[in-house]
Amino acid sequence: MTRPYGTAPLDDNPPPAPADLRPHLTPAARDWLDDALTEAATDPQGDHPTWESRLSEARRHCGPAHADAVRLLILRAARPAPAGLARVYHRGTADERRAVLHALPHLVPGPEALPLVEDALRANDTRLLEAAVGPYAARHLTPHLWRHAILKCLFTGVPVARVAQLATRAHGDTELARMLADFAAERTAAGRPVPGDLHHVLALTDPAVPPHAPHEGAAPHGKES
Repeated sequence: MTRPYGTAPLDDNPPPAPADLRPHLTPAARDWLDDALTEAATDPQGDHPTWESRLSEARRHCGPAHADAVRLLILRAARPAPAGLARVYHRGTADERRAVLHALPHLVPGPEALPLVEDALRANDTRLLEAAVGPYAARHLTPHLWRHAILKCLFTGVPVARVAQLATRAHGDTELARMLADFAAERTAAGRPVPGDLHHVLALTDPAVPPHAPHEGAAPHGKES
């Protein structure tokens, strides 16, 4: 399978707007969110911008159900450069790292942030893996790295429904089909079950099957806490 990689338009699927969250927040949480967004939009970029601390406070002030969406809103307001996103990612908690990964398609049009995706794909945290295989990875990961991301999902139990553009990228990919067949053979030889998702992905590699999937894509922003 061949496809272009590199600079692409930013994601057209925006995160929830602050107005959509406000009815679900307490008055104190709404005030905190307003202050956080203003601070993120006006705080000078530097080695330690004060808005970064807001990411770690989101759960405490806005609750676990809305923390992911709030972190994404703060990152969108701050619009840090790839270097700033990398700093937040490497210094942050798992929740903050997932927020950065979810923000990538909204903030980085080119492949500059791929090292963050590659780092997340080396982790064994399944929630981090789910965030890593979103639209940014679908747009920029090379075929080699993308195929190994699929195998990592199968090995760790991450549902392939979380993989953005799965059907499009798997379509006609004979090398992915070979890797899946080898993986299935290894599991069978070891007396281990073959993940059901493997057969689904293998079917998508068939060039005769149209590259469409009804539930394809990463988890909606804000679903996880």
